[in-house]
This record gives sequence, C-alpha cells and structure tokens, in this order.
Amino acid sequence: MKLSLRELGRTAWVQQTAGFVAAEFLRLVWLTNRFSYDPPNIYERVEPDMPVIVAFWHGQHFMMPFLKKKKYPAKVLVSRHRDGEINAIAAERLEVGTVRGSGDHGNSFHRKGGVAAFKAMLKVLDESINMALTADVPKVSRKAGLGIIMLARESGRPILPVAIATSRFKRLNNWDRSVIHLPFGRGVIAGSEIIKVPRDADEATMEKLRAKLENDLNAVTRRAYAIVGRPDEGIHA
Repeated sequence: MKLSLRELGRTAWVQQTAGFVAAEFLRLVWLTNRFSYDPPNIYERVEPDMPVIVAFWHGQHFMMPFLKKKKYPAKVLVSRHRDGEINAIAAERLEVGTVRGSGDHGNSFHRKGGVAAFKAMLKVLDESINMALTADVPKVSRKAGLGIIMLARESGRPILPVAIATSRFKRLNNWDRSVIHLPFGRGVIAGSEIIKVPRDADEATMEKLRAKLENDLNAVTRRAYAIVGRPDEGIHA
C-alpha cells in the first residue's frame, strides 16, 4: 500500500531519522559558532534559585538544548503533534528530557494533554529539575500566555526569560518566524532577571506578571540579536 507524504511523516523510522538529523545539525551549529553568555555569569546568578522555569519564544527554540549544563538537569515541554515527535527525539538525543503535551490553557487544554503535562511539569520542578517551555499563546507569536505564570505560582519556582541568537540564520515565513541557526558564525545565550510569582497571586497580579514576562522576553531577545550584530525581525519585535 502506498503511503501519502503525511502518513509517511508519521512512521516511526522517518521520525527517528528526522530527529537524529536535526540533533546532529544543531550539534554542528553549536560546535562551529563562537558562543558567549550575557551576562557572563548567568549560571552562577541563577544557581541559587534552581530549579527554575526557563521561558523562551516559540520559533527561537531550536538551540535551547545547549542551554543545559551537565550539572543542571533539565526537561523541556514538547507538543504531541508530528513535528513535536521529531523535536522530542532530537532533544533526547541532545540529553534533554521531555514532557509531552500542551502549555495552552485555552479550549484545547484537555484535548492536547495539557492537564497531564501541567502535573508532570510540577513533578519535574519538585524533583529539582529545571523545566523549559515556550511562553507564547498557541499560534500567536510573542504574546505570552498565562500557562507559564500558573506553573510558576503553583510550583513556587521562578521564571528565567532567555534567548539564543546566532549571527548566521535563516528565518522561516511561518506563524512564529522560526529561526534556523547556521554554522560558522557567533552566538549568544542571553538571560534576563528572574520573575517570581507569589503563591497567593490573584488574577490582576497574574496578568501584570504575564505582561512583564512578555516584555522581558522581547527585551532579552532584542538584546541577544544586537549582541550578534543582527536585527530581531520576529513578529512584534
């Protein structure tokens, strides 16, 4: 029986192959770019507050596995769709554990495994493992949702906004303007100040902190691109 391209993309061997290729390409990018840190002591500054919730924009996520250091265990939230399966395979090959599901707290929260994923992320943080996830509202680039703020409130763990930029990249013309980083340039891992969400935060406080996270992520992303000498041309930049 002849498979369609969509069906072929769902087969295990295609996903495994794609995940392997993606991981090794990202490893090549990491090894051939001269990466710096901003601030230089970002890990030392954050270490007393670990485990933290690492927040970043969708479309800026491909190099995030290299934010992890061996001494700082971490997992990342990966969606359940076909591309998510490839991303999960790549992340685990790069020694980052995964939690599967959606960070969305909208109408599709239950359908996309959001409840189970939320509980799993709380468990990860309770085990002193850093938890990384995108902050965007699904399909709305660079608009932070309340899900990550809720996770910080319920876990009692702070949020660390981060961005990774390289001087050589290809930006895709999709909803999140995804960046494909390229080898043989220079890069930076940039971090902002941590954001703490009180356990008794009410609706108004949650919205205020959501807006702060959005602003801080945009600021650190612009800073990262400025460091590598490129403009940040992402949506809402």
